Amino acid sequence: MKRLIAIILFCCTGSIVSQAQNDLDKLFDSAAIRHQPVMYTYKGTRIILGHSTEMLRKHELDFRVDHRFGDAAGEFGGPKSFFGMDNSTDIRIAFEYGISDRLMVGLGRSKGSGIQSQLIDGLIKYKLLSQTTDNHVPFSVALMANVTITAMTSAKDSVNPAFFKDAADRMNYVVQAIVSRKIGDRLSLTLSPTYVHRNRVGYMDMNNMFALGAAGRLKLSKRVGFIVEYFYPFRTQESKDYYKSQGLSFYNPLGVGLEIETGGHVFHINFTNATAVQESQFIPETTTSWLQGQYRWGFNISRRFTLFGKKNWKK
Repeated sequence: MKRLIAIILFCCTGSIVSQAQNDLDKLFDSAAIRHQPVMYTYKGTRIILGHSTEMLRKHELDFRVDHRFGDAAGEFGGPKSFFGMDNSTDIRIAFEYGISDRLMVGLGRSKGSGIQSQLIDGLIKYKLLSQTTDNHVPFSVALMANVTITAMTSAKDSVNPAFFKDAADRMNYVVQAIVSRKIGDRLSLTLSPTYVHRNRVGYMDMNNMFALGAAGRLKLSKRVGFIVEYFYPFRTQESKDYYKSQGLSFYNPLGVGLEIETGGHVFHINFTNATAVQESQFIPETTTSWLQGQYRWGFNISRRFTLFGKKNWKK
C-alpha cells in the first residue's frame, strides 16, 4: 500500500512540475515576443518621392541614385524622345549613413528641376517610434529634415527668382513627420505632414508652404511590392490665380511604381508627374500633369554596405 501511495504521489508531482514548466515556458515565450518591432513596413528608406519610416541600421552605408526621365507622352514625349528616355529632368546621387538604428544622415548632389539647379543637400532622419507586433505601439513615426543649397550662377536681374544676393538666398529647408502603419502582412500606409521653406521665390510665390503626403504599399510577393504616393501642397488661391494668369498651373505630385528588393539592392521603378527629386522642388514647383501626358518613368537604386561589423538581422 505504501508503495502504491508513493507511486501515485510521484505521478501527481511529476504532472504538476510538467504543467508548471509548460506554463513557465509559455510565460517566457510570451515575454520574448512582446513589444517586438514590426519589420519591413517598406523595403527602403524612400517610397517614391518621399521618405518612409524605414531606417538604415547602425554602420550601414547606402549609395543612392534617383533618376527622373523626360515626358513619356504629350507634346514633348512619344517616339521622338523615345518616350522621355532621351531626356533627364533630374538626377540625385547620394551617400547616406546609419549612425544608429534610429538615426541616419545623408549628403547628396542633384541636377535640380525648377527655379534652382546644381543642388547640394544634407539630411538627418530620426525614428521616434516603432510599431510593435502586439500593437503596444500602433504605428511608426520618423522625423526628417533636410537643407539644400544651390551652386548655380546667380541671375543678373534682381527680380529673377534665381538672383542670389547672398548665401542665404541659395538655401531651402524641409521638415517632415512620417507616420506609418503596417496592416497585416501585405498592406502599409503612410501620412507625411511636411513644411517647406524657400528663402528665395518669385513674385506671388510662397516662401512657406505646408503639404500633406499620403502613400501606400501592397505586398505582391516576398520581394516585390506595389507602391503609390501623393502630395497635396497647400498653395494659396491668390498665388494659384496669379500664376494661372501668367499661363502657369501647379499640380499635385502623384507617383505609382514597383518596389523590388534583391539582397543588398532596393530598386524602384516608378511613374510620376513630378520632374524633381528634392522635396523643396517637387512639392511647391510641380507644373506637369498626368492628364496632359506629362508623366515620366524613373528609378531609385539603393545599394547598401555594412561597415565596421557584420549584419545581425534576418531577412
